[in-house]
Amino acid sequence: MKYDKITEGVFIDRPNRFIAHVLIDGKKETCHVKNTGRCRELLPSGAKVYCALAQNPSRQTRYDLIAVEKGLHKNFIFDGQQKRSDTLLINFDSQAPNAAVKEWLEARGLFSKITLLKPEYRYKDSRIDFYVECEKGRVLLEVKGVTLEEDGTVYFPDAPTKRGRKHVEELTQSIREGYTPYILFVVQMQRADHLEPNKRTDPDFAAALQKAEKAGVKILAFTCSVTPSSMKIASPLPVRL
Repeated sequence: MKYDKITEGVFIDRPNRFIAHVLIDGKKETCHVKNTGRCRELLPSGAKVYCALAQNPSRQTRYDLIAVEKGLHKNFIFDGQQKRSDTLLINFDSQAPNAAVKEWLEARGLFSKITLLKPEYRYKDSRIDFYVECEKGRVLLEVKGVTLEEDGTVYFPDAPTKRGRKHVEELTQSIREGYTPYILFVVQMQRADHLEPNKRTDPDFAAALQKAEKAGVKILAFTCSVTPSSMKIASPLPVRL
C-alpha cells in the first residue's frame, strides 16, 4: 500500500478530530487527518509528521496527515531482547490497514488457495471487512488497525468501541453457521513486543475478545513494514488476552 507525493512537516495542533495544523516548508497548512480517533499520545506539538498531497487539487485541504515519528524514551523490547530506539514511525491512516490486508490476501499472504475474495461483506447487521473462500472454508475476516503503543506493548482499542465489540460478538455467533471467523489486528508500526486488549479503556471489548477466542475465533496480530510513503503487512505478533 503506497502513497504518492509525501512531504515532511512539523505538527502544530489539532483543532478538531478532522483537521490538523502542520508546518510544511515554512508555511502553516491545514491538513485532513485520516484518523478520527484521539491519537493524543501520537501528536504532541513539534512532532515530525508525514503528509500526502491530495490527489484532488481543488480540495480545501491540500494534504492528508498519515504518519508520525513517535519519540521513545525507554528501552524497547523486540523479539524478547532489550533494544534502544529513539523514534518509531507509526502510520495512523485508518484506511491503510484494509488496503494493506487486501494486497496481502491477494498475494496469498494468509491463505494459500483463495477462490473468492469480497471486501465489505454484509453479515447480519454489520459489514465485515473481508469474506474469503479458501482452504479454511468460508472465512469472515475483520481487520482492526492498532496505533496505541506503550513501552513496547500495543493496545486495542484506544477509545471505547461498541461497534468493535458488536463485530466480535457477531463473529463468535458465525461459527454456528459454518463460518471460520478471524480477527486480524494490524499493528501500524514496525516493532512491538506483543498486543493486548485495552482493558483499562474498554473492558467490555476485552471480555468479548476473550470469549471469542475460547469459542474458536482466530485472533491474529501482525506488525507492518512502515515508511513515510508505504505500509505492508510484515511479521506475526504475539497476542496476550
